[in-house]
Amino acid sequence: MGREELRDVGTDPDPRMTLANERTFLAWNRTALALVGGGLAAGQLLDFESEVVRLLISLPPIALGGALALGSYRRWEANERALRLGEPLPGRPPRFLSAGLVLLALATFVLVVADGLAS
Repeated sequence: MGREELRDVGTDPDPRMTLANERTFLAWNRTALALVGGGLAAGQLLDFESEVVRLLISLPPIALGGALALGSYRRWEANERALRLGEPLPGRPPRFLSAGLVLLALATFVLVVADGLAS
């Protein structure tokens, strides 16, 4: 049995709610795009003594951006389904983004300091 088309679930919600859900989805995608762009820029523009450090600085934000883009669609769909069925919106914010950004900031700090001390 295939998954039911979203338009066939429940009833059409208030258009303002659908548009708000879409704006949130687009905001998550802008954040994902900024992470991917930042990782690409770091990989191309930052000069480190070690190629490994350059990769460790540039690849995690790209991966985090990809995960966020995927998660944003899943979250949009779950919210839209709940709106169409008149149910409460699904739970919690994407904690992996906050945790990933904290880890990324700490790792970047350590790698930049270590690379600077090695020069």
